[in-house]
Amino acid sequence: MRIINSDGKKEFEYLIEIRIRESEINEVVNKTVLEIIDEIKKRGDEAVREYGIKFDGACPENFELPSTQLKTTFESIDNPFKEALLNAKKNIEEYHSKQHLSDYEIKRENGAIVGQVTRALERVGVYVPGGTAAYPSTVLMNCIPAKIAGVNEVVMVTPPEIYIDQAGKKQCRANPEILAAAYIAGVDRVMLAGGAQAIAALTFGTESFPRVDKIVGPGNIYVATAKKLLYGLVDIDMIAGPSEILILADESANPKFVAADLLSQAEHDRMAASILITTCSNVANRTLEELEKQISLLDRQEIVRDSLKNYGAIITCKNTKDMIELANQIAPEHLEIMMRDPLEVLKDIKNAGSVFCGDYSPEPLGDYYAGPNHVLPTSGTARFSSPLGVYSFLKRMSYTYYTKEALKETMADILEISRREGLTAHGRSIEIRYK
Repeated sequence: MRIINSDGKKEFEYLIEIRIRESEINEVVNKTVLEIIDEIKKRGDEAVREYGIKFDGACPENFELPSTQLKTTFESIDNPFKEALLNAKKNIEEYHSKQHLSDYEIKRENGAIVGQVTRALERVGVYVPGGTAAYPSTVLMNCIPAKIAGVNEVVMVTPPEIYIDQAGKKQCRANPEILAAAYIAGVDRVMLAGGAQAIAALTFGTESFPRVDKIVGPGNIYVATAKKLLYGLVDIDMIAGPSEILILADESANPKFVAADLLSQAEHDRMAASILITTCSNVANRTLEELEKQISLLDRQEIVRDSLKNYGAIITCKNTKDMIELANQIAPEHLEIMMRDPLEVLKDIKNAGSVFCGDYSPEPLGDYYAGPNHVLPTSGTARFSSPLGVYSFLKRMSYTYYTKEALKETMADILEISRREGLTAHGRSIEIRYK
């Protein structure tokens, strides 16, 4: 893992390097996904089934699971996991319940009324990775805010687990941990399908898949590319890049904690970026030592080493002010503040997806349990975008009411503006009401 002594140049060369890795376009993936989208649009379920067999090795006879299966699966799971999910749900609901948007109305003296009302999206699709991996936390983080917002129907799609039956044939089933989370999150429908074909099916609608207004949730490069290409036909949460963590540390930081938290993101994939910015060379050196010790205890050592070597960095700065300025320019997905007064430092943080303050607020706490959402802007987009929330599933609508007298009062101004813009029909629609 490289060490960079901040000099106003070297650290920005590094930042350019990690941004380039996020902006690379895989033309082969683009071409494949465009073909999938076109086939789903033309042939619906038939094409979804073909791609399921091609990519997963099997496809369920019926895409949609019986609604009763969610409840029976939840009831069958072990109590420790059940309690963990319920406790996490409570925290997530408590946090997100404060995010509702406010309606307002302005009444003017001439009788005119203008205002804003909010409306929940009618139907939302949630993509949850499946197959060999299960992410019940993804279910909770994406579905609970949607239900709080008042979304009428939440449709979850997830790739099936493939297994060999007694006859030696490949069969499909749903991951029970994902189904258990779907039950307590209030998911309305579950469809067993994955990949770009599931995203396209939700966008256009097929014989089995309902057409949705918005698609949220993480996925592999094919899923991310499908969301990107279909945006505009359907709304999406964001175009997510590789995971990233930035830790701000002074001399009070514990290198063991710092190293462990850097590794928690490095294990995601080889393109993840784990960054430490510190004013203390001792913390930098001891963190390097801890990284080597702790890597040997991990299951995904090869991925972690590649991630740290290629995109990780320890940047030493002269003072706290420089650290904070650099952090705001990076605008990380996850920001940890391991400093003497983290809440004071938080006041100067402008750009980050989610901020974790103090030695006992590690990033995985946010992934699973604390309450704030773990669907966060990546690749520096925290400069202008926000985490997933209740507001992500609401749209605003304006309304206007003018009386005959109120409109006449404004007529001269509207006619003047319409003439300057050369849009005479605009002005005429006002004038005709008074001739």
